[in-house]
Amino acid sequence: MSKQEWGIEDPADTFWFNTRTGQVEDGPQSLSVDRIGPFATREEAARAEEIVAERARKWREEEAAED
Repeated sequence: MSKQEWGIEDPADTFWFNTRTGQVEDGPQSLSVDRIGPFATREEAARAEEIVAERARKWREEEAAED
């Protein structure tokens, strides 16, 4: 999926969660392997791990319902 499909015009205007440091970054600063995002707000990026866990739970439920 492209950045524009995610609604991102300028990656510097996004926020990322660094999984190695546990810090929110303004724009992509660290290696991609160490970050989750992009997020539109600092608050969303701070909740990145919670958001990822919730999405994974929903995907598991959808897959189980399809079986």
